[in-house]
Amino acid sequence: QVQLVESGGGLVQAGGSLRLSCAASGLTFSSYGMGWIRQAPGKEREFVAGISRIGGSTRYADSVKGRFTISRDNDGNTVALQMNVLKPEDTAIYYCAAVRTLATPTLGTVFDYWGQGTQVTVSS
Repeated sequence: QVQLVESGGGLVQAGGSLRLSCAASGLTFSSYGMGWIRQAPGKEREFVAGISRIGGSTRYADSVKGRFTISRDNDGNTVALQMNVLKPEDTAIYYCAAVRTLATPTLGTVFDYWGQGTQVTVSS
């Protein structure tokens, strides 16, 4: 049974930082591209960042480029999202997701597995 468990969300002031982590189990982690997707209240899910199976390639939404960094540890079966210079519009539930693909997950990628999400709230 595949499980993706996010952690690290919380409340932070604008300009602050948070680091999200996702622990994966029940899958061959290095065979999966990984991504972070968010959903703000009343809005559709939005791709945030993706990383290839080995970690050599990454993709970011324009809204987070230069502020967020995705990384992965294939030995530990984890993927992280370092979020800096947070803005109120970054407030959302952040989901970790996995897709069995050779490509780097990006906007439009259909993911195979999803975590339950972690809330990030940025106050102004």
